[in-house]
Amino acid sequence: MANDHVSSVLKSLILLLILVFLSQQHADSASIVKFLPGFEGPLPFELETGYIGVGEEEEVQLFYYFIKSERNPEEDPLFLWLSGGPGCSSISGLLFENGPLTMKLEEYNGTLPSLVSTTYSWTKTSSIIYLDQPVGTGFSFSTQLVDTPSDSGEAKRIHEFIRKWLGKHEEFISNPFYVGGDSYSGKVVPALVQEISKGNYQCCKLPINLQGYVLGNPLTEFEIDLNSRIPFAHGMALISDELYESLKIICKGTYVNVDPRNTECLKLLEEYNKCTKTVYQNLILEPLCEIETPDCYDYRYLLATYWANDESVRKALQIYKESIGRWIRCNLAVPYTHDIISSVPYHVDNSIDGYRSLIFSGDHDLGVPYLATQAWIRSLNYSVIDDWRPWMINRKLAGYTRTYANNMTFATIKGGGHTPEFRPEESSVLFQRWISGLPL
Repeated sequence: MANDHVSSVLKSLILLLILVFLSQQHADSASIVKFLPGFEGPLPFELETGYIGVGEEEEVQLFYYFIKSERNPEEDPLFLWLSGGPGCSSISGLLFENGPLTMKLEEYNGTLPSLVSTTYSWTKTSSIIYLDQPVGTGFSFSTQLVDTPSDSGEAKRIHEFIRKWLGKHEEFISNPFYVGGDSYSGKVVPALVQEISKGNYQCCKLPINLQGYVLGNPLTEFEIDLNSRIPFAHGMALISDELYESLKIICKGTYVNVDPRNTECLKLLEEYNKCTKTVYQNLILEPLCEIETPDCYDYRYLLATYWANDESVRKALQIYKESIGRWIRCNLAVPYTHDIISSVPYHVDNSIDGYRSLIFSGDHDLGVPYLATQAWIRSLNYSVIDDWRPWMINRKLAGYTRTYANNMTFATIKGGGHTPEFRPEESSVLFQRWISGLPL
């Protein structure tokens, strides 16, 4: 037994030494990728992948995908995109939300799934860094035990990442810089903007040409966001008038963290859950379904899992073999501390500092309904300079928008869901008009 223990310890030490050695080799590494398994022919855009080490000993190795703007990378904005979760790989953004590639929707037959070009990529007008964070997400890893990631801690780590990245890509230092994300990124992005802003005023630090940020269906404050689901469900005819009125009276407008002694409210919430249990939360127009079924909307996520775990793909992306085990699109088991209760104060500070912001909501998302987003935006008490109006694409209604005096624009995407993937054309036009300073 003692020999087994010694052997186990030695194996662990050897593996740790290998990880440290190879992470040093890969630290701040970057590789140009011209071909990707599953995509026919050379990539029609410039892709770079790599690791940037952050922390005192660069013990956290953050993996990124960088795609140059397809228009004018020397002058176009540089955009950092964070996926939600926390723990969802940035492949979610690259392959499903706003990147130039996506999975070809076809039944999996045991061979490598195929990739196809998209029409509405945000990289047509901006260079985008897709970042796997926090550590344990996607292909990002650590060479030793690290502190549990947190909202505020991630803002600092990502700030360090972008400064180091720009230090190795000096040609982008003068480009307008924006941060964006969706879902849980609503907690991290506003804090990150504040970190970058403060860093720009500190002596001897690389200045970042920060201009603003973009958030889609952002989680902002759990109670506001979750409490809005019931009035949203009522407005979308998912529950009856009678059930809604009873919930309002008995639960007194509070539907999360309900007092267990309020048994009548709990019973009403059970009725609500019965009415909505078959609804696909990310887009209520779609049915809830088994992901293994090809006609299920989320089937593409399964294809992405097969693709990212293929050895040829990892080799093309220059992934260190021993850094992670099986790739998971959303590793919701990643240890994490939720220490930003509300990101509203960060929005206030960012507004005072003059940063532009675009906040948009797919209007059929039950996860973070637009009602919640409108509620916290109203709480900022900024005057309206362009009141509620439709915004159009080729004379077709794409959603509604309102602009505030603090450089904040709010927009809905008609028929949209929790992330941009559900309405790619509308999302792309919305982003490209806003990033170019054009009216929606």
